Amino acid sequence: MSSVSFGPIAVTVTYVFTYIQCLLHFHFAVYSLHPYPLSSTIYLLSISASVSLFNIMNQLKDITQLHNRFYGLRHGQSLANVAKIISSDPKISTVEHGLSELGKQQVLKSAMSFCSSYEMSDYGGVAIYSSDFTRARETAEIFAAELRKAKIPLIHVPNGIQLETRLRERYFGDFNGKSDKHYHDVWKFDCDDADHTEFNVESVNSVVHRTSRLILDIEKELSLLNGEKPYQVILVAHGDVLQILQTAFLKKESRLHRSLEHLETATVREFILEGTVL
Repeated sequence: MSSVSFGPIAVTVTYVFTYIQCLLHFHFAVYSLHPYPLSSTIYLLSISASVSLFNIMNQLKDITQLHNRFYGLRHGQSLANVAKIISSDPKISTVEHGLSELGKQQVLKSAMSFCSSYEMSDYGGVAIYSSDFTRARETAEIFAAELRKAKIPLIHVPNGIQLETRLRERYFGDFNGKSDKHYHDVWKFDCDDADHTEFNVESVNSVVHRTSRLILDIEKELSLLNGEKPYQVILVAHGDVLQILQTAFLKKESRLHRSLEHLETATVREFILEGTVL
């Protein structure tokens, strides 16, 4: 920082900038070690403060073109859906609450539909990125197996899937393990404030930031592969996460994510960047 003396004001400004820098360093250090939740209060405060201060939530805001084609795939019906409970704690959800039998059939049907419309000559292959939660991981495995059966080239080896913690379910704090009726308690606050952390939930803007940053990282990763053809990218994740990410593609206010058409289980939805010239 250049040295211009304004007496006490200069000292105050220096302290403010130092604080902000420390906050950002802390946030990104924490995020890289544990995308969420650390037993949540410090993590949620740090991420909400840094995101709000710098207005960097939607990393796609100034992007006018993406090289690859992106799709959201919500996991099939899970055992948590059947039990009507919220499952958002990584310690539990990465080992429990996999797909129900109906959920597996839902995913198989979606995969077969995707395969039937795939144009081999137009794309370099399919890249599947999945939340590491059990229900998403099982969805991705079924989907990838069906694509292999159809001889559609998959980018990631050995099983065609890249697990990605930035696609994890939004953390629902105090409501984790409780009735899924509590989603509405959270969404009520979402409509008014995308930075809120009521009930110790992860803020909407936190989800926007981590998922939209992932899109740019995927673009960079795939650009390093041989060939000029675009890839079809399947993002296997969760209802709230995918609808919030869709607001980033549409460049809408993230607090409006529940105004979008509801994404049903095992549904594939293309995410088209607003302003893209087709």
